[in-house]
Amino acid sequence: MRTLPTPPDWLTHPLRGERALRDPIPWAAVARGALGVGPVVAVGVASGHLPFGMLAGLGAMFAHVNDRPATRATRIVRIGLPALAGTVGLLTGAWLGTLGLGIWIALALAAVGLVSGAISAIGPVSSAAGVQLMVLAVVGAGMPVPVPPPVKAGLLLIGAVWVIAMATLLPRVIPSRQTAPSDERETVAAVYDALADLMTAVGTDGGQAARRRLTAAYDVAYEALYAHRLPLHRLDEEERRLRDRLAVAGALSEGVLTLLWENEPVPDRIARTPAQLARSVRTGLPPGRLPAPVPDTAGNVAMHRAVLLAARVFDGEPAPPVGAVVPGHRQRLRRALGPAGREYAARVALCVGVSTVLAQQLPGEHWFWLPATAAFLVKPDMGPLVSRAVSRALGTAVGVAVFGGLATLFGPGAGVTPDAGAPAIWPVVVAAVCSALIPVSVRHFALQTAVLTPLLLSLVYLGGDTDPGFTRLTDTLLACGVVLAAGALPGLGGPRAQVSVRLSLAVRATRDHLDRVLTAEAPYATRLRLRREAYRALADARSAVEVASAEHPPFGRDLAAWAPVVFALEEIVDAATACGVRLDQGAPQPEPALAARLRAALSDLADAVAARRPPTDLVLPAGAAVGDCATLADVTAGLRRARDLAAG
Repeated sequence: MRTLPTPPDWLTHPLRGERALRDPIPWAAVARGALGVGPVVAVGVASGHLPFGMLAGLGAMFAHVNDRPATRATRIVRIGLPALAGTVGLLTGAWLGTLGLGIWIALALAAVGLVSGAISAIGPVSSAAGVQLMVLAVVGAGMPVPVPPPVKAGLLLIGAVWVIAMATLLPRVIPSRQTAPSDERETVAAVYDALADLMTAVGTDGGQAARRRLTAAYDVAYEALYAHRLPLHRLDEEERRLRDRLAVAGALSEGVLTLLWENEPVPDRIARTPAQLARSVRTGLPPGRLPAPVPDTAGNVAMHRAVLLAARVFDGEPAPPVGAVVPGHRQRLRRALGPAGREYAARVALCVGVSTVLAQQLPGEHWFWLPATAAFLVKPDMGPLVSRAVSRALGTAVGVAVFGGLATLFGPGAGVTPDAGAPAIWPVVVAAVCSALIPVSVRHFALQTAVLTPLLLSLVYLGGDTDPGFTRLTDTLLACGVVLAAGALPGLGGPRAQVSVRLSLAVRATRDHLDRVLTAEAPYATRLRLRREAYRALADARSAVEVASAEHPPFGRDLAAWAPVVFALEEIVDAATACGVRLDQGAPQPEPALAARLRAALSDLADAVAARRPPTDLVLPAGAAVGDCATLADVTAGLRRARDLAAG
């Protein structure tokens, strides 16, 4: 029987996401969406101030897009920072629109694109802020609304503040029943759940996959407890206790990772310990008697000590301080001004500038859709480039068809202009329904586009643009062409740049962790923090490789070959963790020359990956020459494998 060939990843990627679509519906976010854009726009319509309602509704819409699952403390920053950036963008664009620059406004918007792209390279929340800065600058410059620029910006911010207020107050009135972690306590408990899964998977083929799930749970917990805090944020007793328990989880993970390196299955009695601790975190009750392994191997000794530490900390004793595993101000500035920030900034500026020039040549005064679409489409964390373009085109086509059908069915009503009587009500209903669907639509780019398109068309319809949307579909297809063409150009922050930057950071984080392990009398808390940073950087690198491997061949050819390099680096961190545990237990300290050679090899590999060149042929010691600390043989073998894979 003849079998059909497997289609390439770049062709099937737009069809993925079935698992996400089956996730439980976030009803609390849906409720906030239903109470967001629709009521704000309705107030503007009822009061006779259509532009006011439309602009406030626009701010609420962008805020809903960023209203993702998060803790109450982090949600304010996740929504508020992009809202502030969008306000600045709308104010800047509206001011540029008053200067009468004509075609030269493309250069001004391209300059905003440089700033937007650099900001977007800092991190996920900054990426959302950067795209809102750019998109709303284009909207402010191109949408003819008879409102002064400061008032436009203020109305946009009012809409966002309304959503932030609901996100802060509604959970206190309507508690969420989501299965996903929704507060700080749940995120810490999820780390212990992942630890239990990893302990069960030790000695099986699923060990590395379980370790990656643990890394993902750690990332969420550290973000919930350390990142995205408002200035002058003060810790309360609950948050301090959760940080202590997260530090305990770090000690347990060090022991589990050593057991993973030893590859010996963990008895069920011991593997249940993290589950007891997870239950204690969720309920606030004592965990009870905690089983600990017999300290007969390095991994079991580490686990035994970690369980004793857990018993003391869960009984009220403070844990050793670990510190935040989040980038500082200098690191954020380096990301923005470094190669990744510069290349992506150039890409955004080029796409927005070219799209603006094209839009200016097309008929009609509402030219903002084309460059705004390009600014949103160029965002790399939406998935592979071809997948983004296909999803955007399909979603826009569906959204335009839905809105066009409603416009044909209901007609312009009494009109939307002051001289045409009362405004039509059906666009307000469309905006309200689509706003409620935003929390579900963000699971897939095509679905998100299909929901946001009728919402945006409703707002611009109320603003005076009665085109049913077919012109917007043409603009979207042109924007897709511009972004795809820019993606094929070298040196503009494409998939290869994303992979090289993130992989280089991962190699450097691996080196820093190994360096601390091999440093005599290294503080334990520092070692724990550096191990977390290494695993987090490796998770980012793996994600970049997975996205790049699904790119169309002109954009991402052979980038899937970097996946084994990431796997080799993960094994290096595993072995270095086990090495640190053994050194703590009295294993001989490695020769300084060996440590220096390993660090130099990792530095050379990081520089080579960043420069996109083969690493130099450093001579590494053989496995038998690393002394009594057998884990360093694995470090050396993993480094040799990573170097050879990168060179190939």
